Amino acid sequence: MVSGPARETRTIRRAVVTGGAGFLGSHLCEQLLERGVEVVCLDNFLTGSPENVLHLMEHPGFRLVRCDVTDYVHVPGPVDLVLHFASPASPIDYLKMPIETLKVGSLGTLHTLGLAHDKGARYVLASTSEVYGDPLQHPQTEEYWGNVNPVGPRGVYDEAKRFSEAMTTAYRTSKGTDTGIVRIFNTYGPRMRADDGRAIPAFVNQALEGRPLTVAGDGSQTRSICYVDDTVAGILAMAFSAHTGPVNIGNPDELSMLRLAEWIVELTGSGSPIDYIDLPVDDPKVRRPDTTRAEQLLGWRPRVPSEEGLRRTVDWFAAQRQTARVQAV
Repeated sequence: MVSGPARETRTIRRAVVTGGAGFLGSHLCEQLLERGVEVVCLDNFLTGSPENVLHLMEHPGFRLVRCDVTDYVHVPGPVDLVLHFASPASPIDYLKMPIETLKVGSLGTLHTLGLAHDKGARYVLASTSEVYGDPLQHPQTEEYWGNVNPVGPRGVYDEAKRFSEAMTTAYRTSKGTDTGIVRIFNTYGPRMRADDGRAIPAFVNQALEGRPLTVAGDGSQTRSICYVDDTVAGILAMAFSAHTGPVNIGNPDELSMLRLAEWIVELTGSGSPIDYIDLPVDDPKVRRPDTTRAEQLLGWRPRVPSEEGLRRTVDWFAAQRQTARVQAV
């Protein structure tokens, strides 16, 4: 029997966020600070950037530390929460850095779990919908074991996250560490890198530049896109709860890649055409979370309509381009 929605069951005064200078991590740092939580942000800047947290540097509760969690993790003082979000997360990044991706999913998870255990802290692992691979079940529930090719090009990321889930579970069952796992589906919003290879930043920047939007295959493959504010709200609901998970955090609003490209052309007012390119190896054909568990356990569901989230994202990228033009003059 599933219990009712979670209420905040713990007091969190100080949190460690690995990968905190990345796209998603920086939003987590920001929201934790707004809740009155001190934040230690750890990042090796492999894919993250200090610019993502520049606006937080003057906050008295924020500390940025350059740190590679695959080497060693030491944080002096008390810690109530460890959020492990360090990892290359886009195909272009983990295909370029396969060893680093596997190391942060294995050694990085081991070291950050050790930190949480030593401090008696709550630990939340950022897993991913990629653990489902090219799914044979649709939509994907947390009970589904997935369809992953461990020796395919995407395997370094998929298997790193599957291993990290197993390690997190082992710490909970063998050491009693207070752990939770969130499986994050496609998230988008401000602070995404324009060149990170994911569909939304690629489409938005192609449209703003008037270049053709490059859609893989025939564009019929689907994704479910969730605005970053909603994803962060779901992660923090998990962090402040006592649930172990795994819990899917994503938006069930599923759409094809062709429809997404057409939508972005409309939102930007661009005249860009659509070009079709080869479909990447092992690219999932469908992706949509079953969010029943998140709704029942955490009382969470996405609130930002996809059109509104995409509009905000387009506006942010347009503003970034304008700022770059002014600085170049």
